[in-house]
Amino acid sequence: MSQKEQWSSRLGFILAAAGSAIGLGAIWKFPYTAGQNGGGAFFLIFILFTLILGLPLLLAEFSIGRTAQNNAVDSYKTIAPKSKWYRVGILGMITSFILLSFYSVVGGWIIVYLYKAVTGQMYGLSSDEYMGVFGSTIANPFISVGVQLLFLLMTILVVSRGVEKGIEKASKIMMPALFILFTILVIRAITLDGAMEGITFLLQPDFSKVTSQTILEAMGQSFFTLSVGVSVMVTYSSYLPKTQSLPRSAISIVSLNILIVLLAGLAIFPAVFSFGLEPGAGPVLLFNVLPTVFSQLPFGMLFFIAFLVLFLFAALTSAFSMLEIIVSVISKGDLEKRKKWAWIIGLAIFVVGIPSALSYGVLADITLFEKTIFDLADYTVSNILLPLGSLLIALFVPLKMKKTALYEELQLGGGLKKGLFETWYFLIRFGAPILILAVMLDALGII
Repeated sequence: MSQKEQWSSRLGFILAAAGSAIGLGAIWKFPYTAGQNGGGAFFLIFILFTLILGLPLLLAEFSIGRTAQNNAVDSYKTIAPKSKWYRVGILGMITSFILLSFYSVVGGWIIVYLYKAVTGQMYGLSSDEYMGVFGSTIANPFISVGVQLLFLLMTILVVSRGVEKGIEKASKIMMPALFILFTILVIRAITLDGAMEGITFLLQPDFSKVTSQTILEAMGQSFFTLSVGVSVMVTYSSYLPKTQSLPRSAISIVSLNILIVLLAGLAIFPAVFSFGLEPGAGPVLLFNVLPTVFSQLPFGMLFFIAFLVLFLFAALTSAFSMLEIIVSVISKGDLEKRKKWAWIIGLAIFVVGIPSALSYGVLADITLFEKTIFDLADYTVSNILLPLGSLLIALFVPLKMKKTALYEELQLGGGLKKGLFETWYFLIRFGAPILILAVMLDALGII
């Protein structure tokens, strides 16, 4: 694929970038992470981090990518030649590799549920029976590994086709449909008996439950759901024409991200409390709650099947971006190499992800630092690699990109007013590095 290939429209770019950002980060990871960290206080801190760190960092990655018009490694080389800053892009590739290795496991779980729903195996069960179905499914090593591979094969096929014909085309269909069905799900969830307790849990902060770990988790969640810190958005913005506004695109993506996170919380927590489930149940929370909620709807199984299809699409749009950043660097614009490397890298990710796929089954008793292999991979990415990558990007922009050039880049297609630009530049130069470093050191017990 030539680096001159571009998104066909601003909408296509926003939906693809929002798909990368929203995916499982907002729909799967946020509800259980918020559930484990006290609900409302976590949600409020997450929003604050998204606005004061996530949005500026997203715009910083956009500035790097469109200025250099290159992949995640060569963009840094273009802007800062004869330096070691290109290693930020390499760190992003490594992070994406690890992230997709366990992310694909969750994508596989969606495929299993979709199969069971289509074949009628999910019909008429109680909430306890839904939990039993999930437990028995993920404990089966052949199913867990097989569906993980299937999810990655779907990802490889789309990425190998390129940007406009593959990623953008799929995102334009998947994302709007997901919003529509999510809205239906929220309406049903908040009308359940006892739903108000779940709404209160999500929207009423209880700061007595906030710890330094809660703050770190909230910051990691904001980076995870916006796909910042891995240079994915450097790659995506490199395909964006100079006629498009970077600030408007960034604000649109952040707004969609916060909206879908809110919808996810309103869909999950009212149902969790209505059916007496545990909000801190962990990664399995979504797969136990959603079937129970849909079973309360007229034609619930049909809606459940449709939602699973779209949930799978949302997971795939995120997976596309993770594989894309690696493939774009190695293929360097060659379409034939793109196809070959998409398969090689995708299958390598599958092999590395097998232990995560088995973490709830045959490898459930194997733990490191009191975490399963799956949980350790998740923790390493969300709480170490993403903040570290974000910190380095926040340092790179003011150190290696001229302020006047940044201002000019951000004015193209309709940009920031001077005052807003100065605020953004201050946050990137001082606010983001200090805050990220302080949160990381506090969580490690150093300060």
